[in-house]
Amino acid sequence: MIWGVLQFPGSCDERDALHACEVVGGEARLIWHEERDLGGVDAVVVPGGFSYGDYLRAGAIARFSPAMEAVAAHAAAGGPVLGICNGFQVLCEAGLLPGALLRNADLRFVCRQADLLVVDGPKTGLSDGFSAHQRLSIPVKHGEGRYYAPEEMLDALEARGQVAYRYAEGHNPNGSVRDIAGVRNEAGNVVGLMPHPEHAVDPLTGSTDGRAVFKALERAAA
Repeated sequence: MIWGVLQFPGSCDERDALHACEVVGGEARLIWHEERDLGGVDAVVVPGGFSYGDYLRAGAIARFSPAMEAVAAHAAAGGPVLGICNGFQVLCEAGLLPGALLRNADLRFVCRQADLLVVDGPKTGLSDGFSAHQRLSIPVKHGEGRYYAPEEMLDALEARGQVAYRYAEGHNPNGSVRDIAGVRNEAGNVVGLMPHPEHAVDPLTGSTDGRAVFKALERAAA
């Protein structure tokens, strides 16, 4: 298993993502944003941080990076892609995932532990291996994490099984519509979520639930 973790100017969680990939198993490589070749990796992680300083809006500039063209091609070929926090924002800006991430409802940066519920989805994708409504304890840290889509799009996402994660009752930290914490594409091989599973892979941090998210990526690549 070879993991590729993108690195943009302003990324701050790529090293933790590399570590999480290695904890799950396999080789993990950093891919600089100017690279047009992913080097034959099996799965791609677009990490959290503040790519390009979040100028214009979060993810708006990173989506034009040469590496994102390679990620789009990887996804189109069925390769698994995981976007975390800023990575989720980048994937939405790039059109690889539906919807948008807006400023938190209270306009404040939030950093705390949150409980998520795994939403059943396409078993050929990144939800394979989870039990229905499995609960995960994973930290959040963001200022622009409020998921938004028009009502008709939300209804379509629900009908197609594209909601990947929801915040458990009382754990929505940002005002996301329908408590949505993460979504998947129609094929199920591209998933984005605002919480940080790479910060929940070691017992010393209080939870190892994040490993399940990376394990799902590993299974999809296999």
